[in-house]
Parts: sequence; structure tokens; C-alpha cells
Amino acid sequence: MNKPLIRKVDCVQFHVPTIEQGLAFYRDQLGHELVWRTEHAAGLRLPDSDAEIVIQCERPDPEVDLLVDSADQAAALIQAAGGEIVVAPFDIQIGRCVVVKDPFGNILTLLDASKGLLNVDEQGNILGNLPPTSLAE
Repeated sequence: MNKPLIRKVDCVQFHVPTIEQGLAFYRDQLGHELVWRTEHAAGLRLPDSDAEIVIQCERPDPEVDLLVDSADQAAALIQAAGGEIVVAPFDIQIGRCVVVKDPFGNILTLLDASKGLLNVDEQGNILGNLPPTSLAE
């Protein structure tokens, strides 16, 4: 393999009862700036990183999302290396995602930004996607 599969941590996700309650804690009490929001999730800035804290009210377990160049290629590589696919690659707003398990039982959520990062307004409302060519390396 010429380069590492995992590029960086994209986000750490935490479950909250409601987005408003999550924002009251993480934004208003802990000081994290809102980057984007939807009905069921919101991204908050980590000031010393381009990774985000994502609060969401759909899945109960914490999750670390790792950025790869291609979720589909990552799935094939993980499987060839002795891991297994838990959830086959699927579309997400910014690209593709896959959930895999390494040979030791660790669940990894791998995603790519092949459709481009989120384009948001001043209030964090999602307007669409930025062109994929504008992704930071």
C-alpha cells in the first residue's frame, strides 16, 4: 500500500435528546461554534482542528467518523485485509459512507467527501455542497 487508508478524523458524534438541548450544552455552555445544522443533527467547530463535534438525535451510540479518499475502495481494502463490512457503502450528503469491522472487532465508520463539503449560510443552514475540487487537503 502506497499511502495510509485513513486520512483524518472527520467528526465525533454524540447522541442528544434534541438538537436544541445539545446546542444549549455544547454551544451555549461549552462555547463550541455552530457550523451547520439539520433537523436531526448539528456540527460544531473544534477550534484547533477541522474535525467537528456532531450532535445528533437519531442513533444512541457515540461514533467516530474517519475520512478516506473513497468509501467504496476502503470497504474492499478492509475486507481484503481480513476485516468485514457491517453496512455496505451508501450515499450521504457529502459523498459515500461504509461501516466496517476490523479483525479485532472494532467498528469503523469510514466516509468520503466525493460530493463536496457542506455549503452553509451564516446561521448554519445547509445550502447545498461546495464543489468537490474545493476540498482542503
